[in-house]
Amino acid sequence: MKYRTLGSSDLEVSEISLGSWLTYSGGIEADKTRACTEAAFDAGINFFDTANVYGQGAAETAWGDILSTHPRDSYILATKVWGRMSDDPADQGLSPDQIAKQIDASLTRLQTDHVDLYQAHRFDPAVPIEDTIEAFQKVVEQGKARYIGFSEWAPEQIQAAIDLAGPDLFVSSQPQYSMLWQAPEAEVFGLCAVNGISQIVWSPLAQGVLTGKYKPGQPVPEDSRFASADMAVSQDLVYSDAILEAVQRLVPIAEQAGMSMPTLALAWVLRRTEVASAITGASRPEQVHANAAASGVNLSDDLLAAADEALGGVPITRPTLAPNAQPGIKHR
Repeated sequence: MKYRTLGSSDLEVSEISLGSWLTYSGGIEADKTRACTEAAFDAGINFFDTANVYGQGAAETAWGDILSTHPRDSYILATKVWGRMSDDPADQGLSPDQIAKQIDASLTRLQTDHVDLYQAHRFDPAVPIEDTIEAFQKVVEQGKARYIGFSEWAPEQIQAAIDLAGPDLFVSSQPQYSMLWQAPEAEVFGLCAVNGISQIVWSPLAQGVLTGKYKPGQPVPEDSRFASADMAVSQDLVYSDAILEAVQRLVPIAEQAGMSMPTLALAWVLRRTEVASAITGASRPEQVHANAAASGVNLSDDLLAAADEALGGVPITRPTLAPNAQPGIKHR
């Protein structure tokens, strides 16, 4: 396993990290969650990413039970705040009260006195950005989080935050990024890089589409992630015959290079020096090890050119902004 420095922090994170969306939030049994987590340690993965809203705290609770059996300095732990945590519509967002409440709740579930990275899960246009920044600064000052990051912020939101907080508060950005979703390359990567902010990318396998297991002309398998209502937006983005046909054109390219499709897809996102880690999900230990094998794999220029040609014509390859980003910036 190779490691990269996370932005301007002193954190050295594994190139492949383990996430808990749609899996450890209740999607798989507790024993499988433990098996996958232990497999991550065996594979050299030291970076674990979760969120308070995953399973309404279930994912944090699961990892709190498992990770607490490991020395605290043997892993880097990240969680997020923003999503609704109860039936109360006010129990969400990035207000100072909510951030203060949710960091304490997350630390309790995670059975630790601090997280290494605390992230804004999305931007909150309903709260003055000054209030959000001050609340995150307070979390760091209190020692409850070592560093702060954000997920799916638009370039203008990132710039506004940097203008207010300076370049040192935020060390990471977590956008959706894959061979099928290259939007962050347009503006986010460059803006973050000049400000010492690394990318931690989610869905590098496009919710499994880039494994090649889904075939064009076939319905969504009932037991797959795409059968979930939570994946409705992603179905529109990456589950169409045109996209699945493009993915099938990648299969012989990977085979000729002697690698699996997941290895190709993960190595492709890691080809960018702006990316510190690719977040992967897994329901079986062997998937964890297979994903970890992509660390350190270098793709030749010829292979990259062939992959780009295979993806030609895919309609959603290079848009400017992910559809789940929150527009607008509120000031005091």
